[in-house]
Amino acid sequence: MRTFVLAVALAALSAGGARAAVTVFGSDSATQCSKAAIDGKSDAASENYCTRALNEDTLMGDDRAGTFVNRGVMKLRRGQFEASHADFDAALALAPKMAEAWVNRGAMWVGERQYQSGLADLNRALELGVKEPEKAYYDRALAYEGMDDEKAAYFDYQKALELRPNWELPQHELLRFHVTRPTLPG
Repeated sequence: MRTFVLAVALAALSAGGARAAVTVFGSDSATQCSKAAIDGKSDAASENYCTRALNEDTLMGDDRAGTFVNRGVMKLRRGQFEASHADFDAALALAPKMAEAWVNRGAMWVGERQYQSGLADLNRALELGVKEPEKAYYDRALAYEGMDDEKAAYFDYQKALELRPNWELPQHELLRFHVTRPTLPG
């Protein structure tokens, strides 16, 4: 049962439930790529904006790195882990302190069931001050569950919900937990 529940949670992860896109102000293609990623799109036409911006436009520094992140997010939403991994690595090579690249690569690792690697990247994203930390906590909870650390997973789902009240993903996951207090002797 736990394996099935974790598989459902991981399916929600790759479906785009907790992805962190990056706002890019650059060329028209880069801006369209950014808008599409933020709006939750992952279709071929949206990804094409990103590829066009990366191949044809002069994007510098964080705008180029952010465009790699946004394209990687679209690939991650489609479950294309290897392709998204390449984009997140390219972003980190350009901007190693871009927290959104770390959080998305962490999510990619969790989707690949490489929980320890995912945990390391998600922790790095939190250290760097990711803009939407609730997404990192949610993804980290999935990693903890994959590592059979239900207590840590519970607290991270709680933290995600505390940071973004009424968010359905952690609310749904928390319904599976039954918290009991230890009985004291005597």
